[in-house]
Amino acid sequence: MLRWLIGGGREPQGLAEKSSVQTIGEEQIQNPYTELLVLKGHQDIVRFLVQIDDCRFASAGDDGIIFLWNAQTGEKLFELHGHTQKITAIAPFSSSDASEEKSNLILTASADKTVIVWDCTTGRQVQKVSCFHSTVKCLTVLQRLDVWLSGGSDLCVWNRKLDLLCKTSHLTDAGISTLVELPKNCVAAAVGKELIIFRLIASSDKSEGWNILEVKRLVDHHDNILSLVSVNDLTFVTGSHVGELIVWDAIDWTKQASECNFWDSSVHPDSQTEIKLSQSPNETSVQHLTCDEECVFAAVGKGIYVYNLQMKRVIACQRTAHDSSVLHIEKLPNRQLISCSEDGSVRIWELREKQQMPAEPVPTGFFNMWGFGRANKQANQAAKKTQENTTMHFLELVGDLIGHSSAVQMFLYFGELGLVTCSADHLIILWKDGERESRLRSLTLFQKLAQNGDLQLKF
Repeated sequence: MLRWLIGGGREPQGLAEKSSVQTIGEEQIQNPYTELLVLKGHQDIVRFLVQIDDCRFASAGDDGIIFLWNAQTGEKLFELHGHTQKITAIAPFSSSDASEEKSNLILTASADKTVIVWDCTTGRQVQKVSCFHSTVKCLTVLQRLDVWLSGGSDLCVWNRKLDLLCKTSHLTDAGISTLVELPKNCVAAAVGKELIIFRLIASSDKSEGWNILEVKRLVDHHDNILSLVSVNDLTFVTGSHVGELIVWDAIDWTKQASECNFWDSSVHPDSQTEIKLSQSPNETSVQHLTCDEECVFAAVGKGIYVYNLQMKRVIACQRTAHDSSVLHIEKLPNRQLISCSEDGSVRIWELREKQQMPAEPVPTGFFNMWGFGRANKQANQAAKKTQENTTMHFLELVGDLIGHSSAVQMFLYFGELGLVTCSADHLIILWKDGERESRLRSLTLFQKLAQNGDLQLKF
């Protein structure tokens, strides 16, 4: 596998700050990704990857070009040109019309104020929408309703034919940065520090039209909301620029729990570095969220945190998982996590249980000292009791993928086909399980020998 170390001569980011980033040697027994394919084509930062089906994906970024790739072979399938500026959002949009042959489409939005629908089978442009007054920052497909939403200065609802069904009035200059689908035909839209709940209501004239109604504004965050994730039909979670994580009821939109002490070592005793009272926003910013039914996994500053929804607390963390901000995090089907960072690395972590230690009282953190936090004496006692009755966990570094020379923006996990990463170095890397690829090559060789009627191998 092609490997090289990056950042060896990196200067400390603060005079009083000492790096405690975990390292792992060359012998990475639990890391299957020992081979890689470098996919070239983009001429600028590659920011987006989206899965089309079990073996295809699309990539897009600041060069305005969309590439379709085969995840098994790394073959470039199509190169899609139609935008004149950088891509700002991308989403898959599969056909659900029973009368038509199933087709795979993707939607792409650009800073050129257009949205294009592409056919992934032919690589052709299906249709372009050019009526936007500002850049579309996010796209969300409501598959059940067979509509898609575009978010920018307005929230627009479109059908498959790209007819505009309805739209909101102008929201703010900042506009909608991210969207998530909720039950009962609702969506949550992040607009600055506000979370706006919209409901789609079918037109009463039995047409396929819709109306969109603003039903509630949630103003619990103190800074811009950067990340949204739906856990299930009952719960969704938001994260902000100043490190606030809020758990919401997806039905009545009430706040169920919150966490705002990610940086506080008194709340997370596993922290190994000294905590400065004046943290820069990038060190506490919740850049990305993902989840399973039990936990929310948060990329916060340079660290990754596991927040248990039932216990309503962080059960494991790595404050300095990377040398720079973590941009993307995903939970694998096993107990592993993958994270990628501005430092150019991709790391694999395993969530493990550890020997339980006697519970210690939870000290009051900086936020709580000034009355901003959630903890008080009663909460501390409850937290101590919870600690006594629950298993403690930790995150262990089991793999470190060094291949990119610049910030890794995101990745896609394709199971046995491998892992796909994209970066500011203009490259896409397809990471492969070396043992599996070796077996496949051996099988192919024997099949060819069998076809040729020559099974006698000469050594």
